[in-house]
Amino acid sequence: MKTNDYIEMEEKYGAHNYHPLDVVIEKAEGVWVYDVDGKKYLDCLSAYSAVNQGHVHPRILAAMIEQAKKVTLTSRAFRNDQLPLFYKELAEFTGYEMSIPMNSGAEAVETAVKLARKWAYTVKRIPRHQAEIITATGNFHGRTTTVISFSTEPHYRDDFGPFTPGFVTVPYGDAEAVAKAITPNTAAVMLEPIQGEAGVVIPPAGYLKKVAEICKKNNVLLIADEIQTGLCRTGKTFASQHEGVRPDMVTIGKALSGGFYPISAVLADSALMNLFTPGEHGSTFGGNPLAAAIGRAALAVLRDEKLAERSAELGAYFLEQLQEIPSKHVKEVRGRGLFIGLELKPEAGGARRFCVELQKRGILAKETHDNVIRFAPPLVIDKDTIDWAVSIIRTVLQMD
Repeated sequence: MKTNDYIEMEEKYGAHNYHPLDVVIEKAEGVWVYDVDGKKYLDCLSAYSAVNQGHVHPRILAAMIEQAKKVTLTSRAFRNDQLPLFYKELAEFTGYEMSIPMNSGAEAVETAVKLARKWAYTVKRIPRHQAEIITATGNFHGRTTTVISFSTEPHYRDDFGPFTPGFVTVPYGDAEAVAKAITPNTAAVMLEPIQGEAGVVIPPAGYLKKVAEICKKNNVLLIADEIQTGLCRTGKTFASQHEGVRPDMVTIGKALSGGFYPISAVLADSALMNLFTPGEHGSTFGGNPLAAAIGRAALAVLRDEKLAERSAELGAYFLEQLQEIPSKHVKEVRGRGLFIGLELKPEAGGARRFCVELQKRGILAKETHDNVIRFAPPLVIDKDTIDWAVSIIRTVLQMD
């Protein structure tokens, strides 16, 4: 079968809830992917930062195979020998005392919302079912019914209401707006340190630190959604660390498995995490032994291969090279680590056409919010590959 055969089959039998580039990937290794017709591409999306460690990392693959031969699922009705080790190693890697494992990023966000609300009622003593969580415009925390309730993107919300109450939205990047929105019923503020799906939007310097101070002053929890920005993507373990901020809760996912398996988690210290009691929250697959073994290997690769440092160094280089490209189409190039957004001027005709041209020349990148191309290759990329990519990107950006 060829590319068009697969596309026709997918369009006939699958829900049309995505608009992918018309490339059908068959295999991958490191920063490279290969389609069913044998063409090779540089992956500049990393499955939305899920494969920070590179595609099919041999160390994570070996851990998955070894564990799959033993036991893959016990449910949480019984204990397994991998989950305690995963808990311990995750605590050592992140600096948070405890965690609760889930599967998808949206599940982690839902879990954080539940934990914040329980804290609000049992610790802060907010009247039951009156707790509010402050969120920001342009956010993307997932697509469950509760999560889209605080989205400001009409496309995610239209035709999917009624919506879950209890959320207050303020402009992203405006710390004073957060302060003004706080009431006696405010339980938490939930933010992305850098907004990924909004187009790699970096808030003003000092924003997150100021919000953290406001939260502490008002006895409000700070929740950082680091599902896409965390685990070394921006040049540090967490993007919050660029401003010296340690949130009360952090949601992580994606690279927690290196792309092998859906794994997510909420991180917090024991005073907060111990509010959960048996039966209040859970997941059949959350914390299963296969996920735990994969997660342990994924963390070990991030640590041992110094991928945060690698992202910081190569990200600065990639960003500088992109910023120097002369193009009438480019409005701004911004980023932190290997998390870069190239915003095009409105008159450029949209980012999609440039992504299609990049695909033709062997680079896979994806548009977001119409006018932004995101460049986020696996953190194992090298300088020579970046140089090769920049030459192609320059050619594409200089076309009419």
